[in-house]
Amino acid sequence: MFNKKLINKNLGMQTLQLLSYKEYRGILKEYSMIFYYLPFFGYMYRQRVELCLAECTGGDNILEIGFGSGLTFLNLNTKYKKIHGLDLTCDVEQVSQVFASHGIYPDLKNGDILEMPYADNQFDTVLLISILEHLKTQELEQAFREIKRVLKPGGQVVYGAPVERPFMVFMFRILGYDIRNYHFSTEKDISRTAGQFLNKVSVQAMKAFPSFFGDVYEVGHFMKTLE
Repeated sequence: MFNKKLINKNLGMQTLQLLSYKEYRGILKEYSMIFYYLPFFGYMYRQRVELCLAECTGGDNILEIGFGSGLTFLNLNTKYKKIHGLDLTCDVEQVSQVFASHGIYPDLKNGDILEMPYADNQFDTVLLISILEHLKTQELEQAFREIKRVLKPGGQVVYGAPVERPFMVFMFRILGYDIRNYHFSTEKDISRTAGQFLNKVSVQAMKAFPSFFGDVYEVGHFMKTLE
């Protein structure tokens, strides 16, 4: 039923589990899932998600912001009792139907990271994969203010963000995107802002493939102070 993908054993990452390509519904066409199935680019796309998943420690409730098609849900379902999701544009009903057919029932909502419809101290983990780089400085600060609010004391935020190097810009241009039209915050901006609101646990970089192209993605892990 699931297409289990490659695992980087040296990093101890959890293998990203994917449904068949045709099953994913509810997202705009420009956010195509096909990238995750390509021979070369697919490896890098999957690895960045696997790095983020490896940092998620498990618990009762996780909130994924910008969940899109529900790419991570098969994996998160093995770590958390309940998956919650917030997304600006996806079709919540369609995504819910896809996963209900696999026995997974996430609580999904449309909404804005800058004003989230959740109670204080609700989540063990907040997960954001390739979301925060789209925010400008003031928006980034408000986003982390909201993330801190909805996290339980001792809860974690895990985020992934691209490192804007020439290779990364080139790779996206091959795929038809100029990332400078979409990315307004660098990985350094994100890490610095996260540190203003939360305690840093780790920040790790993902190398390009081949590795001589340098770092192409960064995964941050920060924690809310126990109160």
